[in-house]
Amino acid sequence: MTSRLRRAVLQASIAVPTSLFFVIPAYAVLGGSPMQTPSGAAASTVSPAVAHAAVMGSSSSQTTSSSSSSTSYSVIETTLSSGTVVREYVSTSGMVFGVAWHGPQMPDLSQLLGGYFPQFASGVQAAHAAGLRGAATVDQSGLVVHSGGHMGSFMGQAYLPQALPSGVSASDIQ
Repeated sequence: MTSRLRRAVLQASIAVPTSLFFVIPAYAVLGGSPMQTPSGAAASTVSPAVAHAAVMGSSSSQTTSSSSSSTSYSVIETTLSSGTVVREYVSTSGMVFGVAWHGPQMPDLSQLLGGYFPQFASGVQAAHAAGLRGAATVDQSGLVVHSGGHMGSFMGQAYLPQALPSGVSASDIQ
């Protein structure tokens, strides 16, 4: 079995089965640098307050680019060509400490989670072995991931608890 096929099988076991056919590359790396904007996508840097307000209301899929930041972190919002919105929460040192997504298609979690993907996959497999089904959730000391939804409406968040800047809580990653 090739590594690409193994990854596809692993993704199928941890995501809503129909989402495997709609995976879109996002190119972010949790714990690393922000993603490079994929072809056909639009990215902008927004203040944390604007990102929070967009989650509470409706978000736009405009193709604009602007820049502003908070004192402890900034949020880079990328609207993929599919309409899925990925938000990267970036510390002042330039490290992505959290990622959130919502939209009609599931982003490629192996891309979003980077080196943390195997830890996520192991956590989900352990939950499945214990008989738990439903949304993919991993809540460990070094990684928290919540991912769920259904065809046409996916959402999730992932963050590194130890890397949250001072004054930032898990509820800020939306």
